[in-house]
Amino acid sequence: MNVIVTGANRGIGLELVRQLLAQGHEVEATCRRPGEAKELRTTGAHVHVLDITNASSVAAFARTLSGSPIDLLINNAGTYGGPLQRMEDFDYAAAMRAFDTNALGALRMTQAFLPNLRLGINKKVAHLTSGMGSISGTTSPGDLGYRMSKVALNMVSRSIALEMHDDRIISIVIDPGWVRTEMGGPNATLLPGESVRGILAQIEAVSLSGSGGFVDFQGRRLDW
Repeated sequence: MNVIVTGANRGIGLELVRQLLAQGHEVEATCRRPGEAKELRTTGAHVHVLDITNASSVAAFARTLSGSPIDLLINNAGTYGGPLQRMEDFDYAAAMRAFDTNALGALRMTQAFLPNLRLGINKKVAHLTSGMGSISGTTSPGDLGYRMSKVALNMVSRSIALEMHDDRIISIVIDPGWVRTEMGGPNATLLPGESVRGILAQIEAVSLSGSGGFVDFQGRRLDW
């Protein structure tokens, strides 16, 4: 299987690369600064420079894989959106960056690699979202910019699942859980390895009838 993983230099992205390679897949791994991604460069993945917020960068990466089939695109790259995420002290610039990365970045990537996905086998796009992107599940304040960006990502996935249905390309959003990464922090309940095993299991299990779904790493369906 030929796989693209964005945001692969650390945390969940790096663990995705490691587990996919261990399963025998070919992995195209991306990050903004490959020269600083020492762990990623030792994995054996094909490492590419990519800024998913930059259309020219996405287009340049797509040209390097022009004509190559892609079976799975994992839109993992994301950002939190800074510390000022309540109404009274909201950082609009940080929220826009989060939206551009978390939602539009996934859309840019899926659009750019649609020709490659059409050439693939068991064609799937998996976007890493968050339970914090569930509107009905929001019961506490805060994290406003991050939440909004993940709600938007969920809509991206649901919409393109419908648009790509006739091409038999599956699109889903997966909540990886609270993972001990730079974003998740040291008190998170999951190690990256555990989360990623679940993520990959859900990607493997989903069929065309489940395209457009919102699940967590354990396969539980989440409310929009």
